[in-house]
Amino acid sequence: MNDTRFEKLFHDFALLKVAVIGDVMLDTYWWGHVDRISPEAPVPVVAVTRRELRVGGAGNVALNVASLGANVSMISVLGKDDDGHQLTELLQKNKIDTGYLVHSEHRITTNKIRIISRNQHMMRLDAEVVNDLLPEDEERLMFAFENYIAAESPDVVIMEDYNKGVLTEQVIRRIISLCKKHNILSAVDPKRKNFFAYNGVDIFKPNLKEVKEGLNIMRDDASLSFLKDMHILLHEKLNHRVSLITLSEKGIFYQFEKDAAVIPTHIRSVADVSGAGDTVIAVAALVFAATKNVKLMADMANIAGGLVCEEVGTVAIDKDKLLIECNQLLS
Repeated sequence: MNDTRFEKLFHDFALLKVAVIGDVMLDTYWWGHVDRISPEAPVPVVAVTRRELRVGGAGNVALNVASLGANVSMISVLGKDDDGHQLTELLQKNKIDTGYLVHSEHRITTNKIRIISRNQHMMRLDAEVVNDLLPEDEERLMFAFENYIAAESPDVVIMEDYNKGVLTEQVIRRIISLCKKHNILSAVDPKRKNFFAYNGVDIFKPNLKEVKEGLNIMRDDASLSFLKDMHILLHEKLNHRVSLITLSEKGIFYQFEKDAAVIPTHIRSVADVSGAGDTVIAVAALVFAATKNVKLMADMANIAGGLVCEEVGTVAIDKDKLLIECNQLLS
């Protein structure tokens, strides 16, 4: 693929309509310094000097999609609380449609508060409900999703599961069924709880550890032949189209029908791996939707995942940097 074709592909991203469905959360950071121990208990006193709110969880997938220029809507269930209001405002500021969010009085908005001093985590406070959605909230979520399909006729639906209860087995089955009915590409970044609930999904993107745990495999191997066998076992359970398995520092594996390969990672100065999986699923889904080229999908997702690992903290992919590297490494 030459430089001009990459530029056209990136331009084509703007024509795509994407829904991200899953566990969206608020990431709160409190920075400060410690210079004494509390007189009330043997714990440090953190004098807070700065606070920051960020979009987390499935919202980071939506941020990556928006960064690539596609039209993206966030579909999830939030609490009727201040955290939910703040999270909605953050999504809107990042050009993510929030018109299909559901607010429930049965849940609170997930908020992970990180207290940091001298670049070290002192503590993390998690405010969340991780039980499965109640049936009435499932119905409201699916009603919102059906309205979204009717209004937007999307190209891609990405499910991002963080085991917080939004993607229940019932919701997953109905989402995939609707995607098939309306010829919408479906992709998922799964977690262990509902690992095999995504029957019929198009793109299944776990990491190697998750696949081994899901299939109860203890063998320490990441060879191509071993990964092909994994794909067969996954396909027997899921009847999916594409396996896309991230291999940490070893790169990424893909298989679509008989086409399979391991793409090695490019040499990087890794600062932080958090959020890389969110970037990989976002880039992979957009590239496959635009091109139906599974190797190009894996190549670009591999580059994108490496790029965000060079940044400290969870960050969305930089479209311009990705374009430059694709031109350098894949032309």
